[in-house]
Amino acid sequence: MKIKCDYCKQMIDEGLEKCPHCGATINAVNRVASEQPKTIEELQEWYKAHNLPPEETTRFFIGKDIKEPKAFGIYQAEDGDFVVYKNKADGERAVRYKGVDQGYAVNELYQRLKAEIADQKSNGVPVNRSGGGKKNNNSGGGCLTSLLGSPLVIISVVFIIICVLVAIFDHSPSQGYYRYNNRDYYYQDSDWYEYDDDTDSWLRADNESELKDLITDDTQSEYSYSGHTGSSFESSSWYDDDDDDDSWYDSGSSDDSWDWDSDSSWDSGSSWDSGSSDWDSDW
Repeated sequence: MKIKCDYCKQMIDEGLEKCPHCGATINAVNRVASEQPKTIEELQEWYKAHNLPPEETTRFFIGKDIKEPKAFGIYQAEDGDFVVYKNKADGERAVRYKGVDQGYAVNELYQRLKAEIADQKSNGVPVNRSGGGKKNNNSGGGCLTSLLGSPLVIISVVFIIICVLVAIFDHSPSQGYYRYNNRDYYYQDSDWYEYDDDTDSWLRADNESELKDLITDDTQSEYSYSGHTGSSFESSSWYDDDDDDDSWYDSGSSDDSWDWDSDSSWDSGSSWDSGSSDWDSDW
């Protein structure tokens, strides 16, 4: 099998320690960190956990062989090899990797996706559309600052108002186990998780929007469930036992088996422009 040298871009035999063309060290095995996705399925979970836009928007297709232009992707071919590719703007395909090392293949797309997220965040800085010029000290914000004393006070007041509104209008169910359509689910911190009988593990629920509409504080008694017999959600890496932390991920927890790299999380309020990606290069 052939892989591409990161330094001289020549195709070389998989398993070599040094590139025969430029002499660079090839660290195919060591490049896969112990706390990052190593399989296509784990990379799909990483993608979902980071709240990234749909794949049609980001143009990153995990587990799919997309033929159309402007697409990054990874899939397992019929011969068993894992293929990492990029379809350029003109439709030409550049194969980044084709071989049996799934961990290496996943790492190639994982690193490229993280780089793209960073680029998109950099490109997505809000634009000042006021036309420049001096700040208008007579604006409503300035008056409010004068009345309340400082921007910090304003932020605190706004935060309190938001919390009150959330408490009034939030109809989320209580944290715990639920049963729906003969499937076990767990609700925690605004997220739904589904138990997989085949692997005896917990994954993010694919039908999360359906569950949020169906199971609320008014209907939770109909679906509450205490008879789960598989691995407990509390023993999974998703479980957050910090009552003071509303996020599902505790970066300081030593029990987490994943380093989800919170810097790569996507702000749903930002816009992703795949047209700004470099679609002419090989990678």
